[in-house]
Amino acid sequence: MEEARNCGKQLKALNFEFDLVFTSILNRSIHTAWLILEELGQEWVPVESSWRLNERHYGALIGLNREQMALNHGEEQVRLWRRSYSVTPPPIEESHPYYHEIYNDRRYKVCDTPLDQLPRSESLKDVLERLLPYWNERIAPEVLSGKTILISAHGNSSRALLKHLEGISDEDIINITLPTGVPILLELDENLHAIGPHQFLGNQEAIQAAIKKVEDQGKVKRADK
Repeated sequence: MEEARNCGKQLKALNFEFDLVFTSILNRSIHTAWLILEELGQEWVPVESSWRLNERHYGALIGLNREQMALNHGEEQVRLWRRSYSVTPPPIEESHPYYHEIYNDRRYKVCDTPLDQLPRSESLKDVLERLLPYWNERIAPEVLSGKTILISAHGNSSRALLKHLEGISDEDIINITLPTGVPILLELDENLHAIGPHQFLGNQEAIQAAIKKVEDQGKVKRADK
């Protein structure tokens, strides 16, 4: 959670004041929002959670080591599964060791999540289609009302939303990498179009190192000769 606290400190240094926070219903997203608000001294800001902001469902790949996936399927296939827009990993089956843990999770019942809408696997395109109704019906109206919004989401739900708001092409999204624990600023006009490209806030050298770390995931480690 050190990354979340550092994120909060960075936002505090830039004098950000938030009116509303949105998270997924996954622990990491919620805890991150709490820690950011604590660092900002804005714990009182309302927080709303939705399963539609959840991280992408990786299907049968859930729980697998990314390097092992690369060894089994090749780095390019793993890159397509992880980074492309419309390629979907193999779906999770009931025999998967995490299947019942996921689909019997109490949070989905408590949060009124339609079980028939829970995916068995998702591409980034699927994530965007899942996320957009919540953006259009709940988040966008708050932005249009003039509120400053913090979204504590995940790598792929964030990529999907940025693709939509910035008009990033299906081909170019594969090259968009979002480092963890780095605040991303996106300003929108009255039509909810991005005024400019998203900005990573913080030390740019450290941010580039964090981006490389994410990009190197899913690659086979090779011993030096």
